[in-house]
Amino acid sequence: MFKILCTEHNARRGEFQTPHGTVQTPAFMNVATSAAIKGGVSAFDLKELKCQIMLCNTYHLHIRPGDSLIKQLGGLHKFTGWDGPILTDSGGFQVFSLAPLRKIEEEGVTFSSHVDGKRIFMGPEESMQIQSNLGSTIAMAFDECVENPASYDYTKKSSERTIRWLYRCKAEIDRLNSLEDTLNRQQLLFGINQGSIYEDLRIENMKQISKLDLPGYAIGGLAVGEPAEVMYRIIDAVIPYMPENKPRYLMGVGTPANILEAVDRGIDIFDCVMPSRNARHGHLFTSVGIINLNNKKYESDTGPIDPNCDCPTCQNHSRAYLRHLLKSGELLFLRLSVMHNLYFYNTLMERIRFHLENNTFKRFKAENIEVLSRRI
Repeated sequence: MFKILCTEHNARRGEFQTPHGTVQTPAFMNVATSAAIKGGVSAFDLKELKCQIMLCNTYHLHIRPGDSLIKQLGGLHKFTGWDGPILTDSGGFQVFSLAPLRKIEEEGVTFSSHVDGKRIFMGPEESMQIQSNLGSTIAMAFDECVENPASYDYTKKSSERTIRWLYRCKAEIDRLNSLEDTLNRQQLLFGINQGSIYEDLRIENMKQISKLDLPGYAIGGLAVGEPAEVMYRIIDAVIPYMPENKPRYLMGVGTPANILEAVDRGIDIFDCVMPSRNARHGHLFTSVGIINLNNKKYESDTGPIDPNCDCPTCQNHSRAYLRHLLKSGELLFLRLSVMHNLYFYNTLMERIRFHLENNTFKRFKAENIEVLSRRI
């Protein structure tokens, strides 16, 4: 299902065939936590913004409106109107982000809902059942993302438990995919590498989970507060042990610079809330750096966000108008700014793929990595 078309050193240009369409890699997944991109962007807008994969959150959709209801309504594809691949995370990240509200045991994790305080139990089987109800293309294994810093002893125990959980996920998704009433009987399972910042734990974890020969593998538990250099060190340590013929997904990353560095190291798929979250606060990515529309200097600026961008926002609206919308608290600002940043990220991936095809990625990275990180 995954074909490498060309390489430049460790960087890969590939195609990932899924039951809901083929993904050109390297690719960025656009985060629709509650089955919608925050900022008033619909599934139908995503096509115009060059989106290939939509990512939805298992935990949040289980809380509201409920995965059983979504199954009753035909699954996430019919529910949202998006007809391309959808990846659902497992709820494992909430083990990390809702630390004050949860208790971890071998069987799984007990949560208190952040909405109403209701007690919820989620283990590998429950996570697979929820994701099966959602009917996503790719289901992520249930894992624990440990905090940073975490002790070596705790991380080792957590990593070993995550491996055991993966085997339970695999058994459950195989069972679910055999049932007649399952929405997507071709649902794919990705395993997740854990081990915090400890290279030996990361390597051993990757060796163990690769034995299952899953359709894809992710590196999780990074971009949670550690310096970028540490993240790159862990990627360098793990990559040699990841199957070459399977897509490699770096979870929760990141900035344009992070993406360029990770592609250079052999990563194929990314996701991050940064483009939409930053956009909603007036921080917009451009081909010459990052602008902050809160700055007064844009008050009478009649130019587009980025003169080199052909997104709908840049084609129709000025920085002055967008700043006015931002300062006025108009909801239209959220939509226009988020559309621009998502388009920027997806176009960046398009450019990366082009340069990999032409064996010029290294030069492209060198020429752009500092420019794209610069705050104007």
